[in-house]
Amino acid sequence: MKIDLIDREVGVQAPSAAPSRPEPFEQPSARPQPGQGRVSGRGPARITTKDLSCWFGSNKVVERVSLEMRPSRVTALIGPSGCGKSTFLRSLNRMHELIPSAALAGSVELDGVNVYGPDLKATETRLRIGMVFQKPNPFPAMTIAQNVLAGLRLSGSRAASKDFLVEDCLRRAGLWKETRNRLNESGAALSGGQQQRLCIARALAVRPQVLLMDEPCSALDPISTRVIEDTINELKHDVTIIIVTHNMQQAQRVSDDCALFLIDNEGDPGRIVEYGETRQIFQNPRDQRTADYVTGRFG
Repeated sequence: MKIDLIDREVGVQAPSAAPSRPEPFEQPSARPQPGQGRVSGRGPARITTKDLSCWFGSNKVVERVSLEMRPSRVTALIGPSGCGKSTFLRSLNRMHELIPSAALAGSVELDGVNVYGPDLKATETRLRIGMVFQKPNPFPAMTIAQNVLAGLRLSGSRAASKDFLVEDCLRRAGLWKETRNRLNESGAALSGGQQQRLCIARALAVRPQVLLMDEPCSALDPISTRVIEDTINELKHDVTIIIVTHNMQQAQRVSDDCALFLIDNEGDPGRIVEYGETRQIFQNPRDQRTADYVTGRFG
């Protein structure tokens, strides 16, 4: 089976030109066996920021954030709109630097290695730290199977069986039963919730150690949201997850740890007010501003 893949940085849009004639995806005759098809991961990683600040031009949007996000856990970033959560998230895998006029100070470490240092290229960083965006963005010119495999060429990864890899990633993303007879259809033909899970499957295929999720359920209905949340709870054993959400109930349902971002005054950069285990943040916060925010008194 020959699959046309893109050769782009992780996270950018699909090429506008469609593959001439996508070749059909061959249906696996059996479920993947251990070590067959599934690309074994490198293991969940610890990601740590030290005095991280971010700018757009002269506008400082994140102020000296030091945060340790532990492996095999879900960390939720909460706070009102405009307090720098998404900018902070994008800085973790060097997507912040893709925006013109963007600047950054401080460090981001992946298991002790500075992702902005000489030991990791930007492309390698974005493969190890994958991202799922707020709006599902499957490549419309590719089939469902091709979408899952889209990052292999970029990463230089090989799978013993692409068929089994596609099935494994779709299973892990909770999408296999709904797509196993539609693998040669366009990814754009799926529903919004299905497209978001396809994007998760695509991210998983390149063996990330960390998965960033920027409000992944904000455009989804409650049923699709619950499916995504169930997927997150299952995936955290294989990959560290950091999620931005404005839904306080969702933060309590899916996260192990929680960080609250706030701004002091209009135009000020966002800062972390409080960080800790999710139960403590919601049930016994140390800062009155945290208590006010999570109970809906402001924000």
